[in-house]
Amino acid sequence: MSAHFNTAQSSTFADRLFQFANSRSTLAFFLCLPLIILLGGLVVYPLTSAIYLAMLNKAETRFIGLDNFFYLATRPTFWMVFGQTIGFAFFAVLFKAVIGFAGAQLLNGLPERGQRLWRGMLLVPWVIPPALGTLAWWWMFDSSNGAINAVIVALGGEKIGFLSDVFWARVSVIAVDVWHGAPFFLIMFLAALKSVPAELHEAAKIDGANAWQRLIYITLPTMRNVIAITMLFSTIVTISQFDVVQVLTGGGPRNLTHLLGSYAFSVGISGGDVPLGSAISLFMVPLLAVFAFFILRDVRNRSRSN
Repeated sequence: MSAHFNTAQSSTFADRLFQFANSRSTLAFFLCLPLIILLGGLVVYPLTSAIYLAMLNKAETRFIGLDNFFYLATRPTFWMVFGQTIGFAFFAVLFKAVIGFAGAQLLNGLPERGQRLWRGMLLVPWVIPPALGTLAWWWMFDSSNGAINAVIVALGGEKIGFLSDVFWARVSVIAVDVWHGAPFFLIMFLAALKSVPAELHEAAKIDGANAWQRLIYITLPTMRNVIAITMLFSTIVTISQFDVVQVLTGGGPRNLTHLLGSYAFSVGISGGDVPLGSAISLFMVPLLAVFAFFILRDVRNRSRSN
């Protein structure tokens, strides 16, 4: 009887193992495993290296714990850059979301052939490497021979110091980042709009709902998860922005366009204090982690309720 029980138990285990090995989720996991390992290495190694460096002195010869972080907390310039980063991310992500949503709405109303044509053209800013695209904008913003100032002068206006005046330099940095990132929002929102059931809009029309009411009560709630994930991803990318600031203004004038990424480069690489630069680059990680946790939890809860 014991032998029969052991045989049955082994058979059950073998059946379960066979089912596990042949399930689609297991196959998908093992197909993705090399990429997961690669991405894990590309994320884990730089992160642990940055944490280690941030706890060394300037000469990288002595462990000093959290002293670099405490030092940053006493520096007015750091808090100025921190505030600039938050403000930049807020306005840049907001404008990218609004422009992307408006563009997606317009494209969604076009015939399929027209959508393909416009999608290809509007994706160009997002496909171009940020440094290369920003360099083109730098030429256009140039106060001496830039195309934008040439048009302003031709219309009877005065030249604007887009990269030397503090206000216009900040506006220029945000504008270039929005130009580069808005197509990503457009594509994500366009895909989400296509998933909204047409029957809901038709039923709402029959009930007398106008376009604004259909947008508020049908379109946006249906797209809510996509909007949340897209804005989360864009916020993380925008806060870590480096290319636009470095190419366009270099953080000037007077550090007033620096973001945490460009400021970390300025302190760590240009200034020769790599541990302090590492500490600057890590400062936003806990805040972004908390932000991502609440956004993803909200998305998961809504997915379960649906």
